Amino acid sequence: MDLKEIRALIDLMKKNDLTEFALEREGFKIKLRKGWGREPQVEITERPAFSPQASPAAPAGTTPAAPAPAAGSDITSPMVGTFYSSASPDMSAFVEVGAEVTEETVVCIIEAMKQFNEIRAEKKGTITAILAENGKPVDYGQPLFRIV
Repeated sequence: MDLKEIRALIDLMKKNDLTEFALEREGFKIKLRKGWGREPQVEITERPAFSPQASPAAPAGTTPAAPAPAAGSDITSPMVGTFYSSASPDMSAFVEVGAEVTEETVVCIIEAMKQFNEIRAEKKGTITAILAENGKPVDYGQPLFRIV
């Protein structure tokens, strides 16, 4: 994606009064976010293709070891907002480590622009880690829970 295309996306955000826009293509990710009264912020991530020959840690004549398999998958935040592990401070958390969940299990709430959004697991499995802190901000795509 070149600068001309990024400027076109920013203009699109301004014309349609969008506060956030994200696009992900193979090996490329861009997130545009508009703050209060400011120009949109641009965050671009490019992921170079893996090449064993390009690995500086691999001694000549050897092949680097394959990465360890992931110990599960993540439930990620579908939006920017504030993470809450329970419906109110005096209630128990929706889920704890070790909890069995289904696709429909509510795992947390994310508050965004005074709207409280129930976040569902969308996967079946067991919660092995809680990766977000109660009452703290989370970003779009940020891992909230690890599940196996």
